[in-house]
Amino acid sequence: MEKRELVEGKVDWKGRTAVRGKQGGTRTALFVLATFAFENVATLALSVNLTTYFNGVMHFELADAANELTNYLGTSYILSILAAVLADSYIGRYKAVLIGGFLELVALALFAIQAHYPSLKPPPCDVFEPTSHCEKIGGGSAVLLFVALYFLAVGSAGVKAALPSHGADQYDEKDPKEAKQMSSFFNFLLLAVCGGGAVSLTLIVWIQDHKGWDWGFGVSSIAVLFAFIIFTVGLPMYRIQVIQGTTAITEIIQVYVAAIRNRKLELPEDPTELYEIDHDKEAAIEEDFLPHRDIFRFLDKAAIQSTSIGKYGKLEAPNPWKLCRVTQVENAKVILGVLPIFCCTIIMTLCLAQLQTFSVQQGLTMDTSVTKSFHIPPASLPIIPVMFIIFTVPVYDRIFVPFARKITGIPTGITHLQRIGVGLILSFISMAVAGFLEVKRKGVARDHDMLDAIPVTQPLPMSTFWLSFQYFIFGIADLFTYVGLLEFFYSEAPAGLKSVSSCFLWSSMALGYFFSTILVKIVNASTKNSKSGGWLAGNNINRNHLNLFYWLLSLVSLFNFFIYLFAAKRYKYRPTNPVLTNEKAKV
Repeated sequence: MEKRELVEGKVDWKGRTAVRGKQGGTRTALFVLATFAFENVATLALSVNLTTYFNGVMHFELADAANELTNYLGTSYILSILAAVLADSYIGRYKAVLIGGFLELVALALFAIQAHYPSLKPPPCDVFEPTSHCEKIGGGSAVLLFVALYFLAVGSAGVKAALPSHGADQYDEKDPKEAKQMSSFFNFLLLAVCGGGAVSLTLIVWIQDHKGWDWGFGVSSIAVLFAFIIFTVGLPMYRIQVIQGTTAITEIIQVYVAAIRNRKLELPEDPTELYEIDHDKEAAIEEDFLPHRDIFRFLDKAAIQSTSIGKYGKLEAPNPWKLCRVTQVENAKVILGVLPIFCCTIIMTLCLAQLQTFSVQQGLTMDTSVTKSFHIPPASLPIIPVMFIIFTVPVYDRIFVPFARKITGIPTGITHLQRIGVGLILSFISMAVAGFLEVKRKGVARDHDMLDAIPVTQPLPMSTFWLSFQYFIFGIADLFTYVGLLEFFYSEAPAGLKSVSSCFLWSSMALGYFFSTILVKIVNASTKNSKSGGWLAGNNINRNHLNLFYWLLSLVSLFNFFIYLFAAKRYKYRPTNPVLTNEKAKV
């Protein structure tokens, strides 16, 4: 077997060096895409419909129900960082996916059990009737609810942290053909998410609303089981990234510690005098060497060399907490450089959180009929952008990217930062449109004297499809920003931080969900003297001022976009990035 057929740094499931054509490639990545699709069949419906479950079944107030959902989502995304560190440095990415899938299966089974037995949930009541007394869930039943919820959060964190990176591991970035295929993989990863999401937002939501929540959670459990089986079947064909042994995060921390300890030393005028190990002695990891860049110079002090003689007159081995190699310093610079981009994407998820919570509640007040006999559940409204993305991703990947590639010379058509920027400006537009549509919805309620109407029995004479405008625009934003972020962070991250790099996206989303909870509380506290007792207070959305809240988010999003432009203009791509040949970001 010729050496060129082996893939360095990758092994098969038995620990043997991976063989090109036998392990990895697009064929193997299909198992990852199918796994992600079935996982989203099980979980995406919960991201938009759990507010209804908490409000209508567990009897949380509307704002509290929305906050419980965003807290769960935020926790799941933030835990993905810990899951990624474990995946990269200790257990491996494919094992992290298997553990995460098992926890999701247990959690959904617990949800199904609780939803099935009346003794495990509060007695039914009409949460929209002011005179009705609703008993909120408590005691052991509440414990069961939150155990299931956060088991699901932990399991989902493991899958989100490791599965995208494990899929990208099936390609060799140093091979030009596979590098292009890896770019397509990230686009089709979104397609898999949307394909699973389309089933989740229609079939699973319909089952939850018409057959009962116990059936809904049960079918979701089956979907996770299918995902688990599909992923396991592909095990003999996977290229598995060799576990680094030491955490790359530790190496990043060492750079900062060494830079602080060496802060009083003078930087040499010639960067070649900074410490680096001999390339020849480390030929096996030659791809890990990065050239020095004249940015964040304060970190260069971590690589200032000083001769250290030991007790027996021999040179001592360098202390990694006082002397770091140039490549290690450059990796730290890469992580520091992406932080401003990371921070600028948080607001977009804050906007997304409203479409998963308050927009669903808007739909509950409106006419959901498609025909005389068929009604679309409001939680299924995100199917509109999802279907658009399903049809758009192949067009984007197979038509737009090759066309743009001929003009720009960039393998991905446009730069990652350009793609992210398009999504951010569209999120601003989406929130502005949402505000205007809420004004129209409340105007219809006022004109028909239905401001105090009970949505379940007295829907407004206004189609819920009006909300599709805000979902449609945000769906396009998803296509650009979230996939652009995932590919950007993966391509820029050091080799030992590939799973952690994908968690930059999930962490950005986590902070967005947490900030949503905080912002809702701040807005209600600041507007408690209004007639409704707060812009978002109570259960009657017709009496609230959701339009003002949407416009506030729109202004915040616009301000955030201008900050992003400033950060993106200053960003310099990693020199070894195969996507870009120039350091300067094009925005």
